Amino acid sequence: MLNTMSNENFGFEELELWKKVREFKNDVRKILKAFPADEKYRLTDQLIRSSRAINALITEGHGRFTYPDQIHYCVQARGSLTETINHLIDAFDEGYISAEQLKG
Repeated sequence: MLNTMSNENFGFEELELWKKVREFKNDVRKILKAFPADEKYRLTDQLIRSSRAINALITEGHGRFTYPDQIHYCVQARGSLTETINHLIDAFDEGYISAEQLKG
């Protein structure tokens, strides 16, 4: 979509890590459709925010020009990843996802 608006490529779209995390984020979104409605503003919202933050932080770090800045954002992305995994464990504990989905 962005490439149709301009010929610019920001480069982060080529990062293998960014591509894998994008898949992960989309997988999380798919399983959230089965969550109960009363979790919409609780666990569902937390999972959406934390899974989206991973790619956002990787992208922001990619846009920084110094190595320490890039590392800083990668460390924050790792934090958002572990937060997302914790929320998925919570979803498993609540019976919203299976053990296979958790391992996924």
